[in-house]
Amino acid sequence: MHIPDGFLSAPAWGGLWAVSAPSVVAATRRAQRDLDESKVPMMGVLGAFVFAAQMVNFPLGAGTSGHLLGPAPAIVVMTAILSLQALIFQDGGLLALGANLFNMAVAGTLAGYWPWRAFAGGRFARFGLFAGGFCSVAVCALLCLAELAISGVHFGPAAMSLALGVFLVNAVLEGLITVAVAASLEAIRPGWLKAPAGAGRPVLWLLLGFAAVLASVGFFVASTHPDGLEHLARVTGLASQERMFFKAPLADYEIALPVSIWIRKAVAGLCGLVLTAAACIALARWIGRWRSA
Repeated sequence: MHIPDGFLSAPAWGGLWAVSAPSVVAATRRAQRDLDESKVPMMGVLGAFVFAAQMVNFPLGAGTSGHLLGPAPAIVVMTAILSLQALIFQDGGLLALGANLFNMAVAGTLAGYWPWRAFAGGRFARFGLFAGGFCSVAVCALLCLAELAISGVHFGPAAMSLALGVFLVNAVLEGLITVAVAASLEAIRPGWLKAPAGAGRPVLWLLLGFAAVLASVGFFVASTHPDGLEHLARVTGLASQERMFFKAPLADYEIALPVSIWIRKAVAGLCGLVLTAAACIALARWIGRWRSA
């Protein structure tokens, strides 16, 4: 659901920048109050994990981040991921970055966190995890469609039905993956979801190892079919309006080397993994110093 440049009208992407920028600042200030030193490694590892999952088109992101970090730090992490994806991998536009930040980092994270919070600690805790993952994708999808409609994009019934079906499948998968990730972490360290800051090395190494596998070989099992937004762009002719203002160094998650496709993608994925983890850790430490100043 990374919206490229050219899909949204100037009032739409400009207005969303005006909303998302102060929202991210507010989340950063909130994280300043909530974040302690023990969460710094988790922010880096979880940022790398979400980046790797999104790289291979797995519908993992805002919901899981919100559950494991809390909403404010998760918004900071998702902002770092989406910004790097736009600048380094040309996944999502620069002008449209405000829309992508609002949809996925802000609204998607909050939509994923609130259902989980409502059921946390009770007998329906796993349902809360599923509902949070489901809602994070569903809200992102509906916001994306609304923004395109406001920008004058007209959807036919058949195209809209198919796109909504794809979004629905993605939302269900996000919910199921979120439950699976949480169950795996709980198996390693029981009670961890109630106090993730003290996860310890086993949990962090599990997430980091899985992220490295996804980044280097995950694309072999990723779907080659277009997602809901890509399908809409093709059938409505919107794809011809896509604009690129520069050539990103690792566009399409590949490094420009005369080697096999696996090496091109694996090197790009691992580079992105390191960059994302470093950016999230740097942001976390900056927030910590800001709090101490």
